[in-house]
Amino acid sequence: MSRESKDHPAPQRSRARAGPLQGGRPAGGDDGRWLVVDGRRWRAADPALPDDVRARLLHHLGVARSAVRTAGDDVARAAARARVQLAKTGLGERGPAWWEQDDAARRARWESALAALDEWPP
Repeated sequence: MSRESKDHPAPQRSRARAGPLQGGRPAGGDDGRWLVVDGRRWRAADPALPDDVRARLLHHLGVARSAVRTAGDDVARAAARARVQLAKTGLGERGPAWWEQDDAARRARWESALAALDEWPP
């Protein structure tokens, strides 16, 4: 029996958090550089990221986002936001555009981000 029924509809995903596999669609062509979610354009993560690296960066991003929500003061919130920035830079969603970097620069970007995140707090 399906979990989805009239009495128990399937859970809905937040459109604001939708990623490329959860509802985002490429913008301005199918080059994979951008996603559009609710009419807003977002930079896509670097598709060259190995699966294990992507998983580690996403884990750090989730922990950092949680820390932003639960921060008790401005100093803790600023530190958590810096961690979010570092994880998103490692993913290629912020900082230099991944499509303008060569393979070595892309690898250096995610390796340095992971090294810093694995030693968090700085």
